[in-house]
Amino acid sequence: MKSTKHQSTKNCRNTFSKYLITTIIFLFATLIYSQTIISGNVVDNKNQPIIGANVYLDGTYDGATTLEDGNFIFTTTEKGTQSLIISFLSYETKTITDDVSKLSKLKIKLREDVESLDAVVLSAGTFEANDNSKVSVLKPLDVVTTASALGDFVGALQTLPGTSNVAEDGRLFVRGGDAGEAQIFIDGIRVFTPYTPTTNNIPTRGRYSPFLFDGITFSTGGYSSEYGQALSSVLLLNTIDEPDQEKTDIGIMTVGATLGNTQKWKKSSLSFNASYINLAPYLAIFEDRNDWEKPYQGAQGELVFRQKLDNGILKFYAAFDTSKFELTQEDINLEDGLNFKLNNNNFYLNSSYKGVLDNNWTLSTGLSYTYAENDTGVFNSDINDTENSAHFKLKLKKRFNSRFKMSFGAEQFITDFDENFKGENLDVTYGFKNNITAGFAEADLIFSKDLALKVGVRADHSSIFKDTDVAPRAGLAYKVSKNGQFSLAYGNFFQNPNSSILKFKQDLKAEKTSQYILNYQYVNNGKIFRAETYRKDYHNLVKFDSEFTSFDSNYNSNGDGYSQGIDLFWRDNTSFKNLDYWVSYSYLDTERDYRNYETSAQPNYATNHNLSVVGKYWIDSWKSQVGLAYGFSSGRPYTNPNTNEFLGERTKPFNSLSVNWAYLLSPQKILYFSVNNVLGFKNINGYQYANTPDFNGQFNRRALTPAADQFFFVGLFWTISEDGTDNQLDNL
Repeated sequence: MKSTKHQSTKNCRNTFSKYLITTIIFLFATLIYSQTIISGNVVDNKNQPIIGANVYLDGTYDGATTLEDGNFIFTTTEKGTQSLIISFLSYETKTITDDVSKLSKLKIKLREDVESLDAVVLSAGTFEANDNSKVSVLKPLDVVTTASALGDFVGALQTLPGTSNVAEDGRLFVRGGDAGEAQIFIDGIRVFTPYTPTTNNIPTRGRYSPFLFDGITFSTGGYSSEYGQALSSVLLLNTIDEPDQEKTDIGIMTVGATLGNTQKWKKSSLSFNASYINLAPYLAIFEDRNDWEKPYQGAQGELVFRQKLDNGILKFYAAFDTSKFELTQEDINLEDGLNFKLNNNNFYLNSSYKGVLDNNWTLSTGLSYTYAENDTGVFNSDINDTENSAHFKLKLKKRFNSRFKMSFGAEQFITDFDENFKGENLDVTYGFKNNITAGFAEADLIFSKDLALKVGVRADHSSIFKDTDVAPRAGLAYKVSKNGQFSLAYGNFFQNPNSSILKFKQDLKAEKTSQYILNYQYVNNGKIFRAETYRKDYHNLVKFDSEFTSFDSNYNSNGDGYSQGIDLFWRDNTSFKNLDYWVSYSYLDTERDYRNYETSAQPNYATNHNLSVVGKYWIDSWKSQVGLAYGFSSGRPYTNPNTNEFLGERTKPFNSLSVNWAYLLSPQKILYFSVNNVLGFKNINGYQYANTPDFNGQFNRRALTPAADQFFFVGLFWTISEDGTDNQLDNL
């Protein structure tokens, strides 16, 4: 009986075990059947497997990582349409949206991320000075820490290749072009009168303080079709978007004083900077070669207001300056010298907005207005110039994806210029009005991290000439190694003659250049090397038949010329502790037949060889930064009337060594010293010849030398800020 009962129990257990196993197998089979297998292979554009890429279904925890052969496999219980995400560093993230049943045995190719830090950049003809740029040749603080610059951004840019040192002028002369061929923009809007007026042999300065700018782009050629009315170069200045803190800056100098202040609120900020310059005390100690009746006095003020909006930022920039002086300069043809006096007033207003629209559109727009008045006295003649100019611009940009972007826009330039000349027997008024309407379009095509193309076109219609000029432009960049790349640029560029011509003659053409640029750039660990060669062809340059432009001169647009050369640049701030230095060299070959030239010749402002060496060294034990800047230029052409050759002789080479020293008295107080041309080189800018020969039939001459061989500067700069450590070292 017991045996029968035991056997029955055993049979029940076996039946239950079989049922349990069957149930488990059924449940497991059901679970397996309800899951979907997702699999595939991930490779790059060269069909090489990508190891470690993340592959997952969006919004779930289901996913895997690619193996050494690029394969992945995982299962999911998700049903219907799902999004499979594939991502890996330095590659564009890819999304595949489909029914999960179709997400198996996939062949996936990832494209390189063209916006990565090591991606190619268009660099032909362009120098970046921007803390946010991928590749910066200069930093914003270099503008004011370069020993020879004296706080002027133009002075700092003259240490870059492609510029010629015209010491008595002070403006930018780029690749064989004269100073009027380089234009300056603030936040993308044109500055019509960027330099303070001056007289012969006294260099001018840029009107605008570098303290309010955090980015500079200096294009020596090949610039974007967005910018026009510049034959040789554009300089783009960008005001600070948002200051880091509230502060007050005070400066006391041997030539005057400065005061600046910044206020911050939740979504807005206000900065201003004011300065007063008076050279009388300085000239009382360090006399120069001029006979000053009223030494230079000038006052400047700038203001920037910024307002953050929901989708953009609005900026309002205003600047004014006023200056006056009177002096008598030596003149070989005037026994008592040449008397010159000037009274200048200038006002500049700039308002700009940049914001994000829907569907990856961005809007940039702005408006500027300039009022400039110069009262000039030469001998018994009085000349009064008045200019009213305005610039309006609207630009739209669409980002279709990381590889294709397009921008287009329109702008209007308006100029109203009047001049009144009063002499002993003459009182005449003349001038011109001109409206330029322009449109531009440009596309950026980035084929890969190694190859990028920019193509654009610009059209300018001038009301004064009743003519439209169309300018195609293109740039190509190719990355040949991890740190090196080549760039090419081509373009046509147009510019109306300046006011010294148009005030007398309007029946002319826009001047034109065609530019061709080849660039190589190498960047690695704080070191940058650039080599660039270029060719510029000039057409429609203005010619006239008198010594100077005049209302009774004959004018035409039959001038031409060329400019070609090689620019080299090297900068290193990592090889030596606390030392930052750069070296630039330019070779320039140029000739032109324009103005009153008898024949095609090298212009008297152009130099064949230019060399700059700049160094800055921080000394911890001295709490000091010391710097030097050396500049060399080969001789400049001049005409000797005792020979028959036009612009056939050369001055001796130009040499100048400048030094500066910034000493931290305390974290927020700096004592600053600088000396330009510390070795006292006797430089000659050219020669002035007598109008008539002497009894031997020879024309006597005098050397045109700087007003002073050296310039000494001492300043105390004090900052009062929230953090108690900020100072003006970046501004020195």
